Amino acid sequence: MTTAQTPELDVQPTPLALLLLGREADPKSERGVECPGDLPSPSDPDLVERARAAKEKLGDKVFVLGHHYQRDEVIQFADVTGDSFKLARDAAARPEAEYIVFCGVHFMAESADILTSDDQKVVLPDLAAGCSMADMATAEQVAECWDVLTEAGVAEQVVPVSYMNSSADIKAFTGRHGGTICTSSNAERALDWAFGQGEKVLFLPDQHLGRNTAVRDMGMSLDDCVVYNPHKPNGGLTAEQLRAARMILWRGHCSVHGRFSLDSVNDVRERIPGVNVLVHPECRHEVVAAADYVGSTEYIIKALEAAPAGSKWAIGTELNLVRRLANRFAPEGKEVVFLDRTVCFCSTMNRIDLPHLVWTLESLAEGTLVNRIEVDKETEAFAKLALERMLALP
Repeated sequence: MTTAQTPELDVQPTPLALLLLGREADPKSERGVECPGDLPSPSDPDLVERARAAKEKLGDKVFVLGHHYQRDEVIQFADVTGDSFKLARDAAARPEAEYIVFCGVHFMAESADILTSDDQKVVLPDLAAGCSMADMATAEQVAECWDVLTEAGVAEQVVPVSYMNSSADIKAFTGRHGGTICTSSNAERALDWAFGQGEKVLFLPDQHLGRNTAVRDMGMSLDDCVVYNPHKPNGGLTAEQLRAARMILWRGHCSVHGRFSLDSVNDVRERIPGVNVLVHPECRHEVVAAADYVGSTEYIIKALEAAPAGSKWAIGTELNLVRRLANRFAPEGKEVVFLDRTVCFCSTMNRIDLPHLVWTLESLAEGTLVNRIEVDKETEAFAKLALERMLALP
C-alpha cells in the first residue's frame, strides 16, 4: 500500500498515534511498546551476516520461531515456521534451548512461555509487535462481561471458548470459568465440546471465527448469535437477547482479515475467470459464504500444495504469506493472488524486521537478555488449564 506525499502540516500527533508508532508507552496496556538499546540501521549491508553469525554463536542455546505472516528477511532465520499454536508446541519440544526467540506477536510469545519450562526464556524481538484482535478484549472488559451475564441469569449456562489469538489473561479467564481454547483448525470441535458442557458459548475475541464456525460448520442460524460490545453498557444487549442467544460473540476482529469484502470476491472472480477463492475463517461471514474454500493458515498451504498445475487462486489472508506462496508455486504453474486489490500487511506482525532480529540475537550472544516475555504463575496455571482442555478435545 503506498502513501501519497503530503505537505508538512501543523498537527501534533495524538497519544494514540504515538502509541501505534511505538514511540510512547501505555501503562494500562497488556503489552509494552519500548525497545531498549540501539537498533542497527536497516541500511546496514551486513545485517544478514550479523544475524547468521550471532545465531551460530548461540548454537543450540537459541531456537527461532517464525510465524507464517513474518517477512521473508526474518523467516530465513527461523528454525521452524507455522501458526501460533504449532510454534508454541515446537518450542516446548526443544527443552535444550535456553532462548526461544519468537518472531510473531505478543500473545504468541505468551503462549510459548506458558507451554515451555521455567528454564527457558521467551524473547519477542519488538515489544510493540502486538495483535489488534487480542487487544480488543482486556481482562477488565471480560470480567465486566461476566458480571453482565450473571445479572442476566445466564452465566451458569455459559462456557467460554477463547481463540488462540488472545492474551494470557483471557486464556486464564477461560480456564477459571471451565472453558477451552481453540485454533482456527479445531474451533468446531471446541464448540461441540463446549455445548456438551453448557447451553451457551461466550466466544472471545474474534466474532467472525465464532460466527462462521457456528453457522457455516455447525448449522446454527445468524439469529442464534449476538454480539457483545464491551464499549456499550451491558454490551449493547438486553437480558432477553442474552437468554435467547446460543453464541455470545465478542466484538473483536482481525484488522487484516476483516478488510476483505464481498466486493473483493466478486471483483476477483470477474478479473480472473475460473479462480478459486480461498479465505481464512477470520474473514467476515459474507466473504466466507461466497468463498470456494475456507480454512486455517495450514489448510491454505496444504490446499495449494495439492492444487493441480494451471489452477488459479485468490487468497484471503495476510500478504507476506500470500506473496511467499505465489513465489513458491509459480514454477508449478499455479497462479496465486491476494484477494483484495489494495495490498495490506499486518502492521504489528510486520514490526519484527531484520534490525530487531539482529539486535535480539547479538544481545543474547553477548549474554544480555532482552525483551523477555514472562507470564505470572497464577495466570499461567489457569491459561495452561484451558490449553490442556483444548489438547484433550476428541
